[in-house]
Amino acid sequence: MVGVAALGFMIALEIAARHYGLPGPITNQVREVVFAPKSGGLLYASMALTLVVLPWRQRFVAVGAAVGIDAVIWLVRWAADIRITDGHPFGNGALWVILGCAVMAFTRRTGQDRVLLLKGVGLGLLLVVGRKTGDTWLLITSKTRPMVLDQYMATADHALGNLSWPMGRLVTASGPFGFGLLDFVYGQLAVAAVVVALYQLRNVATERRFPGHHLVRTFLVIGLLGPAVYMIFPVVGPVFAFGDGAEHWASVSVWAQDAPSSVQWAVGDLWPRTPPPIGAPQPMGFDGITPRNCMPSLHTAWAVTIFIHSRKGPRLIRFAGAFWLIATLTATLGFGYHYGADLVAGVVFVLTIEAALRAYDRGWDRSGIRLAAHGATVFAGLLVAYRFLPSEMARYPWIYGPLVLLAMISVIYGYVRTTTAWEPKPAPTPQLDPQPELA
Repeated sequence: MVGVAALGFMIALEIAARHYGLPGPITNQVREVVFAPKSGGLLYASMALTLVVLPWRQRFVAVGAAVGIDAVIWLVRWAADIRITDGHPFGNGALWVILGCAVMAFTRRTGQDRVLLLKGVGLGLLLVVGRKTGDTWLLITSKTRPMVLDQYMATADHALGNLSWPMGRLVTASGPFGFGLLDFVYGQLAVAAVVVALYQLRNVATERRFPGHHLVRTFLVIGLLGPAVYMIFPVVGPVFAFGDGAEHWASVSVWAQDAPSSVQWAVGDLWPRTPPPIGAPQPMGFDGITPRNCMPSLHTAWAVTIFIHSRKGPRLIRFAGAFWLIATLTATLGFGYHYGADLVAGVVFVLTIEAALRAYDRGWDRSGIRLAAHGATVFAGLLVAYRFLPSEMARYPWIYGPLVLLAMISVIYGYVRTTTAWEPKPAPTPQLDPQPELA
């Protein structure tokens, strides 16, 4: 049933994309069997998720096959003088291996071994398909939401100090090195998630089963539910609505050199030098290209997910999770992609989803229902306040700023307190009776 629902959802997105004259997620994924993939690193990360169900010897064979296939495809392109202008020159081999595992599950495996291998294939393909469906969702938001609510967000963000503006100046001053480091962290968030997930799933091959709850579940649910909020609350971000768009980074980023300026759609060229003035916000029209993907900040939500699930790992995993969270928050604000209010909503959003998934696994007791309902209520309250109370938030920042932060902290505190109580208690150490005869 889940597979049929996912296929139906992808077909619907494919039809929607075709309506706007662009290929959908199914077409884009099929193309990557032969053509240069958009993200070769993501395909290899997806293959790693699939291989958690295999023993080490078969993992080495699969990795070798993927690298060999990529080498052959590269040689063919070189011999035919085919130049890669968009995408990565590697990654096709990883996708071939994932599909090969699916074929092997149906032809060479039976019973529980077949089910386990198909689960591994499904897990790997879900990550890849999630990326493609996300790209299509962004296209749909830009085509179906011509009006954006950035003026409301910028006005409400006065209560939090308009954090994107000082962070934007800081990242600009850091030059190519600072921008490049943050851009790498920002762009490879899914790969970082896979590293933590691989640690969580390290025993699948020996135990012959997946754990009840792991990072990939939360990661995919965030990507599924988040774009629905984009449609309700379309926002493009301060660098677009109050600046010149990606052209701002042309001097420090290779990929942004040819990015067209969007300043003609903006309120003015204010970001990151001058915070927007407090006024009466109103919806504003924007181009049909820029995604309306700010509310909530899903990059923040995903980074918080990585941080949460890395807490039970070894020191290196915990350090990496904390680093990725801090760097992602810095990038989302410093690149001008998000307002501070987006980040607060993203934290509440992910903790609500994480609480709901854990409560579902436990059987929806009173504490789980209360925690999920509290998070959903706070998230809805934030959206209502950003939309209908932005001017009041800007005029009284010392009241509304602490209230917004306290609302987020209440969800964090409730999550930590409730989930800590859910953790299994260690068994007491048995006390042995003294045995005089052993003296």
